[in-house]
Amino acid sequence: MRFSNLLIPTSKETPNEATLQSHIYLLRAGFIQSVGSGLYNYLPLGKMVLDNISRVVKEELDSAGAQEVSLGFVTPASLWRESGRFEKYGKELLRFKDRKDNDFVLGPTHEEMMVNLVKQSVKSYKQLPLNLYQINLKFRDEIRPRFGLMRGREFLMKDGYSFHIDEEDMQREFYLMQETYSNIFTRLGLDFRIVDADSGAIGGSGSKEFMVLAQSGEDTIVVCESCEYGANIEAAVCRYIPPQNEKKEPFKKVYTPNATTIEEVSAFLDVDPVLCMKVVAKRALYDESSAVVMFVIRGNDTLQEIKACNSVDANELVDLSEEELEESGLIAGYMGPLKAPEAIRVVIDKRFQDATGLVCGANENEHHYIGIDISMLENVFFEDIVAVKEGDKCVCCGGNLYYTKGIEVGHIFQLGTRYSDPLKAEFLDENGKSKPFVMGTYGIGVSRLIAAIIEQNHDDKGCIWTKESAPFDIEVIISNIKDEMQYETGIKIYEQLKSKGFKVLLDDRKERFGFKMKDYELIGIPRAVIIGQKLEEGNVELIDRDDLVSKTLPLDIFIEEI
Repeated sequence: MRFSNLLIPTSKETPNEATLQSHIYLLRAGFIQSVGSGLYNYLPLGKMVLDNISRVVKEELDSAGAQEVSLGFVTPASLWRESGRFEKYGKELLRFKDRKDNDFVLGPTHEEMMVNLVKQSVKSYKQLPLNLYQINLKFRDEIRPRFGLMRGREFLMKDGYSFHIDEEDMQREFYLMQETYSNIFTRLGLDFRIVDADSGAIGGSGSKEFMVLAQSGEDTIVVCESCEYGANIEAAVCRYIPPQNEKKEPFKKVYTPNATTIEEVSAFLDVDPVLCMKVVAKRALYDESSAVVMFVIRGNDTLQEIKACNSVDANELVDLSEEELEESGLIAGYMGPLKAPEAIRVVIDKRFQDATGLVCGANENEHHYIGIDISMLENVFFEDIVAVKEGDKCVCCGGNLYYTKGIEVGHIFQLGTRYSDPLKAEFLDENGKSKPFVMGTYGIGVSRLIAAIIEQNHDDKGCIWTKESAPFDIEVIISNIKDEMQYETGIKIYEQLKSKGFKVLLDDRKERFGFKMKDYELIGIPRAVIIGQKLEEGNVELIDRDDLVSKTLPLDIFIEEI
């Protein structure tokens, strides 16, 4: 392709709305064009990269036995109501009515649609297992679209769904998809980590995320310095020892004036904060109701809100005002799980199981209990509700855990019958009995991968595309288009490279050489051939974009060298 014929509107100016390097460079290099908040057009170069990524995804999935389909972008709301997600998904689900007043949604994901497809097409266990996928547009009405393709409202996604006769076969496919995804991201030249994750609005019993390691990532990942363990902060776990109080204080209520924080209680009673039961009271919101919940964690820990929300199966947790606390029979600064109001559900972090010699609020102004053994508490639930800290010990090997940042580019879920049950999607087993499909679901953010590749591969000059993702394999730059020898040689090399199967961009513009090199560095094609003054000596220059190191090659062996 000739540069002079391509729509590549490069720019020197940094766009006002862009902060991440991928957002800046993709706009400046003419890969994408903003048309609204979280909405982008793909220009020719951007579409080439998008197609390259989609090709790698498709090749690996097809090789693993998955089959491609294409589902409607617009989804009947009735399917979402049947699955129970119409209200639970929240305001990110764009809902609308057609002219006949029927309800529809723009699908951010297609579990319901795919279940409906298979429900109508698959009747017998003999037709299973089945893995269907699509690479298609999705829409999520983000409250704060930002970072370009990293968190847009409209995006291209690969979403796949597998259907099985039992849990065992679903897990086999789950781990096959884990391997397949690893092959995809390895081919795309990415440094990534597979981490345990929270299933969120998709649901299911287990999930893993594929995180591209980058300090610009929005997700905090907990990883082990000694083994391969990794988890999103929302799902990370660690080793712990139940705290024990060596003082063996007898159980009693004590006067604790003006001691409303863990630090003040710890100092006043001369007790380690790890033995103090810190209470975080929240209102749990459900589809048609709400409830006050008391979450109890150690004094030196932090509540992990997604874990806490999942522990009570709520849609969302919100803070309580002092008035709401008072109405619930709670006193700010003196809340505790012992003798708590009956209407309040108490969830205690697992780190307190079997603990002794604890301190907690007495649910009475300026009073606390001391000498509490966890066995004294009744009608409480134990769950993992704490955020793992740096320095905690790995649950797998005991090594130290630390934080890093990542960009989520893939997510796989073990769904079980989460969708087939409510949607009544069933098959006949070998005994002629109806059973719900056991499912897995597997997603890749195809358009997000464009940004992730550049976040991990760029310098202060522009993009550096990996081999499989690059819009072109090589760029031929004619230094001086008016020099007949340079022009003819450039055209000859361009044609030779094309005949060898290379995707080639020929910069034949009537611009200064320095201007062309700036564009080359900004666009980030892996290699460039410069046809310049060295041609008089029978040589050309070959430049690698990743390090911008050039080497001189004789023209007569150049094609062989490439």
